[in-house]
Amino acid sequence: MLTMALFLAATPSVTVANDKLELTVMTDGGALSSLVRKDDPARTNPLWEGFGGTGRGHFTCVDGFGGGSAEEKAAGLPGHGEAHRLPWQTQADRNKLTQTVKLPVVQETLTRTIELVDGESVVYVHNQLESHLGFDRPIVWAEHATVGSPFLETAVVDLSAGRCHTRPHPTKPQDLPRRLASDRDFIWPMAPSVTGPMIDLRPPGKKAIDHLACQVDPTRKWGWVTALDTRRKLLVGWVFLREQFPWVQNWGHYPDGKLARGLEFSTQPFDIPRREAVQMKELFGTPTFRWLPAKSTIEGRYLVFYTPAEGFARVDDVRVEEGRIVVEDRKAGKTITLAASRASAK
Repeated sequence: MLTMALFLAATPSVTVANDKLELTVMTDGGALSSLVRKDDPARTNPLWEGFGGTGRGHFTCVDGFGGGSAEEKAAGLPGHGEAHRLPWQTQADRNKLTQTVKLPVVQETLTRTIELVDGESVVYVHNQLESHLGFDRPIVWAEHATVGSPFLETAVVDLSAGRCHTRPHPTKPQDLPRRLASDRDFIWPMAPSVTGPMIDLRPPGKKAIDHLACQVDPTRKWGWVTALDTRRKLLVGWVFLREQFPWVQNWGHYPDGKLARGLEFSTQPFDIPRREAVQMKELFGTPTFRWLPAKSTIEGRYLVFYTPAEGFARVDDVRVEEGRIVVEDRKAGKTITLAASRASAK
């Protein structure tokens, strides 16, 4: 296999690929900006292009998710943490990418390896977050996976949800109205609206904003979230360890123009300052932050798959088995089995 071993810190992006998929990753900010199938003539990218086409796609929020306290802001800690604002040192060959970013304000280092295997429609991502401080502290970390137009316009979302909660919000007028009632518990996918009737959250809304969080089913080892483009018959999904990311925050921005929907698996239910996440402590019996021990390293692993899904109308289950991923639409009697040699059910 040809190996190019490039040092690419000064370039804006790098592409890694196998015979099935092509993934573009930004070297400034580290976002996964484009994922396309090589057998798709239209090269449909399910990932969000960001406001103004900034290639935000799937970006990492660490160590921070949402805004910070007044003191953190004064110390130079930006919203959603430092990682998405800094250049990442990047080394790549054809189908493997290693990136490192040092986070000076929180005194941490994030190292990420992304790998594709020939014959598989799967991207393997392994993160390691290292503390340079001599004391334990609570951290907040979200993988801000976001899908967008045109894929999202005819897409439905499914996830391994337990209980859910709508984000508290003010009643004052906004550019786009809220669809969901403020600060309410519900069971996915039917959520209470501001006007009373229940809303099916699987398809996108119209001219509105949604903001909610779901507990990943506590009976599962692997959590998952998918977006199925019912017109193009394409399915993108994220699979992650529940003990590392026990929450999925769902943010929907549905103006007249390009749509965006965040499917953000994370250590906490909402993008709130660290202090609030720690004070919340838990929701539905699930912790709302994660510990990073002194002078230690913690992991964050996930898989991304992107596959044709002929005959699928929904996703009822995604299972990680030894060496494969199994996706089911039980009502339609359809199953997709994807080779995933690096996946382990253990």
